[in-house]
This record gives sequence, C-alpha cells and structure tokens, in this order.
Amino acid sequence: MIKYFDIFAGIGGFRSGLEKAGGFECVGYCEIDKYAKKAYETLYDTRNEVYYDDARKSQHLL
Repeated sequence: MIKYFDIFAGIGGFRSGLEKAGGFECVGYCEIDKYAKKAYETLYDTRNEVYYDDARKSQHLL
C-alpha cells in the first residue's frame, strides 16, 4: 500500500484516479477553498485523515 498526501486537493480528481487504480491510501489532504473542501469531504471518507487548509502555513508538510 502506497500512502500519499493529497495537496491542493480540489474536489479530489487525483484521489479518484488513485482509488480506481488501487494500492494507494490517502493519509490527508490540503485545500484552501471552502466549497471544494466541502465537496471533497462529501465524496470521500476523510474521518481519520489529516487536514490542512493552507499549505503555506502548514510547516508539517515541509
């Protein structure tokens, strides 16, 4: 299983492709737009994932 962090997630297009391919696990995501974030959380189960709203302020990503 390859783990990844979905930075600049949008509504999850990249994640969707990885889920269809299989063998990947999303451990977190980052999205600054509140509407895109809401759509992302509606489409995907994000309960146990790390979330950052702004990659510029998230030093843990570096």
